Amino acid sequence: MKPETVCGLDIGTTKTCAVVAVDGPNGLEIVGVGEAPSLGMRKGVVVDLDETIKSIEAATEKAERMAGMHVADVFVGITGDHIRSTNNRAVVAVSGEDREVSSTDVRRVVDASKIINLPADRQIIHALPRYFTVDGQEGVDDPVGMAGGRLEVDTHIITGGSSFITNVLKCVHRAGLEAAGLVVEPLASSTATLMPEEKQVGVVLLDIGGGTTDIAVYSLGSAIYTATIPVGGNILTNDISLGLKTTLAEAEEVKKRLGAGIPNDVTEEAFAVRTLDGRSTKEHTASQLRAIVVPRVLETLRMAKQKIVDNVPRDLVLGEVVLTGGGALLPGIGPIAEDVFGLPVRVGAPNTIGGLTDAMAQPQYATAIGLVMFGAGDDGAETNGRRRRNGSVLGWIKKSLADLWN
Repeated sequence: MKPETVCGLDIGTTKTCAVVAVDGPNGLEIVGVGEAPSLGMRKGVVVDLDETIKSIEAATEKAERMAGMHVADVFVGITGDHIRSTNNRAVVAVSGEDREVSSTDVRRVVDASKIINLPADRQIIHALPRYFTVDGQEGVDDPVGMAGGRLEVDTHIITGGSSFITNVLKCVHRAGLEAAGLVVEPLASSTATLMPEEKQVGVVLLDIGGGTTDIAVYSLGSAIYTATIPVGGNILTNDISLGLKTTLAEAEEVKKRLGAGIPNDVTEEAFAVRTLDGRSTKEHTASQLRAIVVPRVLETLRMAKQKIVDNVPRDLVLGEVVLTGGGALLPGIGPIAEDVFGLPVRVGAPNTIGGLTDAMAQPQYATAIGLVMFGAGDDGAETNGRRRRNGSVLGWIKKSLADLWN
């Protein structure tokens, strides 16, 4: 039997990345990767349909060529400031005469939890059950077969702006692809970088991309808060370009090489950058770079922290912060994040899937790799109608892509 093929499509502000994986005898394995510059996206939102379509076509074509196969459908990452999340609770009476919870009861209670006040211009992307309660017994992962008369569920619901979602799907369709499912990007990144133990104890994931910073907070094994702020690494490149009076390309190189300008030793090392006209160079010091970079990094991290403080219960114990995305590679960002959050910080890179090369096992590919893992069900949840592999109760929860246009 031919292995099942799963493709993830991360349409970012800086780059579009397509990843093809097959479900082989040893589990999910990456067989193709394609990457192309993104010129039609800004802060996670489509601003130029034609350019976005070209990026999708180019990235997908490269991934298909490497994989040696044609890709028909893709799991598409969704991000942007329009992403919102909430937690809702619902209860139903167990329907069977034998008072035994069935899969039908589970579907009924999950569907009931999705009944929320939703503006006409918004729609549900994910409804992820956190845990079930049977006759007052909380923390049940799979209630099917348990005896009880009352079934409750706590569900994490993620919504997005209908027009933003439709524009992304329109680009995917015009690029000759079908959307097998939509995945909010911080969930995808979490799937590729977070360990089950971290999700259980409590962890904050920050995926710092070019135009956005995605936030996901996990506790007791499941997501309890997800959001996106419209600030990423590109604004830092602009700051460096303006502050050092150099080109964006030169500023990007300085950002990647020196980051926050924190020297390795006590000495202040000078560095040269090309001027705007490219005809000469000018020397700057690490302290000058720090004066530009650190305030912007602090602002981004504090914005993320404020979002979390405003929406996550204060008594929740969080164990650490995991940084991923291209911004996680900024030299010197770790100590700054530790100061802001008051928690240990580590850089998260995808490493739990077969076929990874050293080049791909990097934070900037966490979302794309997480999309194929999420789509294949390796996250232990359900997205848009794809069944999770272990066959547990969440596998029965169906959400058709047709809902997106209802």
